[in-house]
Amino acid sequence: MDTVATESLTDDDARAAGYPDRAALRAALTGRDGAIYRIAVAPAGADPRVALREDSGVAGLAKRLDRMDGKSPWTRETLRLIAGQPGVRAADLAARRGLDTLVSKRAVRRLKELGLTESLDVGYRLSPRGRAFLDGGG
Repeated sequence: MDTVATESLTDDDARAAGYPDRAALRAALTGRDGAIYRIAVAPAGADPRVALREDSGVAGLAKRLDRMDGKSPWTRETLRLIAGQPGVRAADLAARRGLDTLVSKRAVRRLKELGLTESLDVGYRLSPRGRAFLDGGG
């Protein structure tokens, strides 16, 4: 992050800020008091879930899912629902399981953290690891 003078702003700065050009950015800043800050953002690193999704190794996964299930088995049921209906909205998955949508989304997120599912623009699908787990009798 650094402080910048309005006069030093470029067309590249404007586009990075969501404006078509420098003139539009400067017009949006007209009349504002105080400093102008340029903030640079960069990825912190690779998403570890991506590597997990590609890993078909499922040894030990059944025990982990058993622990997640506790007294109310839900992990495999959720995986099978997603496998049978990829791209289904979270609200529809929740309704099929008789759950609140937010509860269902949290459940799928936990499976995603293990690399078993992937989010789509709408809904979810199994990752290669999730498919390998179910195909292996998971």
